[in-house]
Amino acid sequence: MPPIRVLVTDDSVVVRRIVSEVIDRDPDLEVVGTARDGADGLRQIEALNPDIMTLDIEMPIMDGLETLRNLRNVRPTLPVVMFSTLTTQGSAAALDALSLGAKDYVGKPSNVGRTIDVAAQLEQELIPKLKALVPHKLAPPPGSPGHTPTRVVERSDEAFGDRVKRVDALLIASSTGGPVALESVFAALEQPPPVPTLIIQHIPPVFSEMLATRLDKVGPTPIVHGEAGIPVEAGKAYLAPGGLHMTVEKKGPNVVLNTNEGPRINHCRPAADILFESAETVYGGNTLCLVLTGMGNDGEEGTRRLAGLGASVIVQDEPSCVVWGMPRAVAEAGLANEVVPLDDIPGRLNTWFARYARRPAGSVR
Repeated sequence: MPPIRVLVTDDSVVVRRIVSEVIDRDPDLEVVGTARDGADGLRQIEALNPDIMTLDIEMPIMDGLETLRNLRNVRPTLPVVMFSTLTTQGSAAALDALSLGAKDYVGKPSNVGRTIDVAAQLEQELIPKLKALVPHKLAPPPGSPGHTPTRVVERSDEAFGDRVKRVDALLIASSTGGPVALESVFAALEQPPPVPTLIIQHIPPVFSEMLATRLDKVGPTPIVHGEAGIPVEAGKAYLAPGGLHMTVEKKGPNVVLNTNEGPRINHCRPAADILFESAETVYGGNTLCLVLTGMGNDGEEGTRRLAGLGASVIVQDEPSCVVWGMPRAVAEAGLANEVVPLDDIPGRLNTWFARYARRPAGSVR
């Protein structure tokens, strides 16, 4: 397969050079051009026809958000990865960019004088996202001898534990494409879930605070940025803080959140598997697991353990995912009760809650 063709757009000459060097070192990627601002980037798209684009948010002449608006008229399906500063303002702009059609974002290198450190950061954070967002350029084409078709295995409850149906908590795992998917789900709910909701979204620290604030405004469910020691209540959703694992713990009659800076699991912190493992201790099989768009397989092992105790599992389907990695891992393992489009998930949640949710006493906004 020919390499993935990347257009690098940034107003900093130094950043353009470092990013280009890192990308060109990977045999699956090729920088076909660079642009100094959004207007230049749009011209380069017409001339070079890239497969994917990196785009800085803060640029003169035409910034990243305005570029995305214009991109809809030129190449509406071109995947875009945003460079955003790790600040409150930068994280808010990055979330706006996702709403405008960007597929993912990375923190913009701050200390470009330390080239080795910046290159290592980009290799870890940027390169996997570029590849995940253009998977058809890496995988053998359908019908070819090397192509392995997606295999979704319908779950048979007879193969799982006690087949518990009661729902005491909703667990959600998401990554690439997750902020927009979460916003879509919570905006479409007519009322808060009647049980606590615990969310793992792979996201940097400042970004998680902004995402919690954003999600809190879109629907009827109060969204809380997770902190150690706060009680877990029915009718509220708790988003794991970026850069920290989030767990639940039983303390007397209450359930409380804990956070820790333990080792990355599945290259992630927070990690869904860590939350799901703690939920197994607190809720057993009385959980409903929802696995949304994201690259990798975080959540598969935790879902397997919970499903073995009778937990129910819904995953987002491939066509509606930005990256069908995490949902695919769960679906292909035969752990999903249902594999459904994103737009259908709020209705499916309501159905499960109506049938199986235990409704403890407690105030709901």
